[in-house]
Amino acid sequence: MRSRDFSWPWWPAAPLYPYGQRRTLRREVIKDTLWTFDQLQGILYVVVPIRMTVVKLEGGGLLIYAPVAPTPECIRLVRELVTQHGDVKYIILPTISGIEHKVFVGPFARYFQQAQVFVAPSQWSFPLNLPLTWLGLPAKRTHILPEDSSQAPFSNQFDYATLGPIYLGPGRFSEVVFFDRRSRTLLVTDIVVSVPERPPEILELDPYPLLFHARDYAGDEIIDNETNRLKGWQRICLFSLYFRPNTLETVPFIQAFREAKTAPERSLKGYFGLFPFRWKSGWKKSFQSLLHQQKRLLVAPILQTLILNRAPIETLIWAEWVANWQFEQIVACHFDSPVVAKPDQFREAFSFLQKRLSGDKLGKNSTSYLPEEDLELLKEIDKNLTKLRIVPPSVEQV
Repeated sequence: MRSRDFSWPWWPAAPLYPYGQRRTLRREVIKDTLWTFDQLQGILYVVVPIRMTVVKLEGGGLLIYAPVAPTPECIRLVRELVTQHGDVKYIILPTISGIEHKVFVGPFARYFQQAQVFVAPSQWSFPLNLPLTWLGLPAKRTHILPEDSSQAPFSNQFDYATLGPIYLGPGRFSEVVFFDRRSRTLLVTDIVVSVPERPPEILELDPYPLLFHARDYAGDEIIDNETNRLKGWQRICLFSLYFRPNTLETVPFIQAFREAKTAPERSLKGYFGLFPFRWKSGWKKSFQSLLHQQKRLLVAPILQTLILNRAPIETLIWAEWVANWQFEQIVACHFDSPVVAKPDQFREAFSFLQKRLSGDKLGKNSTSYLPEEDLELLKEIDKNLTKLRIVPPSVEQV
């Protein structure tokens, strides 16, 4: 189904699925106080939610954390809140490296001319480090978040803490998390996630990506049922968090091309029948390691193995600072949300760094435990990047 209401014409700036057609789901998390707006984003049908959070300000008006694509549908849903609760006063870009978040800020801000835009410090772009105005952010309304959150114009309601920037050679990583004292909610971008067992509602609107990855062979029929939706989602989680878990084998191109001739869907939508994947029998166990019973939190494997291990002490100090806030739930930009979580659970999510600093291997009882075999590809990438001196050494390599 195509509709002008879902149109996002600037998708070539970040050519990610679903390209120029993006649905938006608004959910009221706390009545008349906090809302989430979910869209989809991914590559090769490995799609997960990307989420914007809207918070009502105590004095009236709205603060927006991490805008999503300003499609007509999305803007209409925001303006419905504006009618009830006041203008959009602040728009927050909480990351410096996430192009999937940064690309929407400028276009979104154009719809709300009265809003002030605040961005995380140390912004950069690749391959050229361009001024923010060249990236579409409004010159007269864009500000760097003050180092001291008490100096921000919304400090009467929000605290925030900045992790980084963490030096990564070609670029830097940084994230700003916000604490809404009024609703006791922590807003995060990528730093922690909670993986749900079932696909989020936004994926159910068009289940084709779920059904695509539910297959075992190229020749399998694409059948829409509850079992296949669940199976496809669980495999998508493994793809998105590990790239290539140990339970996944890649099929040689010649074999994949030969098998494509048997595929029931050989159009562009079905990638001409190409399906170069084979899942081993243990893939469900790998997914279970991602599930966090009682809504425990996970630091994504790519952050664990490629980024945070280059600044473990800085990250632990930052996590301890955030854990001083008395939040009761976390809204993240990806995967499940909201997640009922307390400061101790947030702190525990970073325990893998404590263990790596001490030289201990992660135990199976750790909430940050991930199977070592599923991390092999990411560790190999880490090793090669360090060997080529593209990135500085991690704590394990020092």
